[in-house]
Amino acid sequence: MSGRWGPPPRSRPPWWPEDRSWPPTRRWGRGRYGPPAFVWRFGCIFIAVIALIAVAASAAVGALAGRYGALRVGTFLAVVLLLFLLVGGRGMRRFTRPMDDLIDAAGRVERGDYSARISEYGPPQVRSVARAFNSMSARLKAADEQRRGFLADVVHELRTPLAVIQAQAEAIADGVYPADPEHLAPILDATRSLEVLVEDLRALALTDTGSLVLNREPVDPAELVRDTVATFAAQAEVAGVELVDKAEDGLSPADVDPVRLRGALGNVVANGIRYTPRGGSVTISAEGSADRIAFTVSDTGPGIAPDLLPRVFHRFVRGPESTGSGLGLAIAHDIVAAHGGQIEVTSSTPSGTTVRMTVPVYSAA
Repeated sequence: MSGRWGPPPRSRPPWWPEDRSWPPTRRWGRGRYGPPAFVWRFGCIFIAVIALIAVAASAAVGALAGRYGALRVGTFLAVVLLLFLLVGGRGMRRFTRPMDDLIDAAGRVERGDYSARISEYGPPQVRSVARAFNSMSARLKAADEQRRGFLADVVHELRTPLAVIQAQAEAIADGVYPADPEHLAPILDATRSLEVLVEDLRALALTDTGSLVLNREPVDPAELVRDTVATFAAQAEVAGVELVDKAEDGLSPADVDPVRLRGALGNVVANGIRYTPRGGSVTISAEGSADRIAFTVSDTGPGIAPDLLPRVFHRFVRGPESTGSGLGLAIAHDIVAAHGGQIEVTSSTPSGTTVRMTVPVYSAA
């Protein structure tokens, strides 16, 4: 029979490491699959104490039986043994109670209760395990809450364009609206919004799993800035915002994936255009140093609220009047970090916001 004390199951469990054979070879000694080191030490000490007590008791009975009588000596030794058992049992309880709490809390975590905590008492080794368990449980709880919030935000972001598509399509199908470009435009806009959101979520998934592939090559920073300005020129013109190119010529090439970095830079520029009022400007510049290229995007918008500034790189974080998804800066942060660079945001209300991204310089070596 298999179970807690029975042999291991025949099939290999999914959590078992692939580099180890299944079923494991049990070796009831010190080491893998055997009792832990502290159990060995505790057992050896306990056996040694029992042996010493037995030897001492035998010597005491032999020495005192003739003088005080075997009955008196036996009664005395029984009382001493009873006291020893009481004290030993108390000590064993002090040792085993934290382990019982740990086992119970581990079962609660296995059932999905990440709020399980255990008291940090007992021997130093047990207290260390309790602290590690509490830290692990807290991280699991935070990750679970983040996952739930992320799913709720994704559902919210998907619901709006889907509602637009459904309402507009049903109105056209029912003959309320004619199928002309004017009434098909909202459907196309909502479809583009869904496409952007799906691509953003894909980029986040790749960075989370470490699967984001960077096709690095030497890239001219000034050319990258000019391409970004050209891409957003029409959007800026519609919004009444001036795009200013201040990239220095003759800079050393950057060691980047041009598609990924252009996407990160585009997310920052799009945010700048979105939050800059008509008549304002968004400036894109590139500067170089010995080993770094810095891309800076500055706008003349209202700035970011002080309470929101520390969380601008978190997912789905946005201001109360934002119309975006709240993923642009999070994606830019992950892409720049994947390049081994840094990104920082400075903002003051109402003078505007500046985003600075630094990436490595290309080296032929």
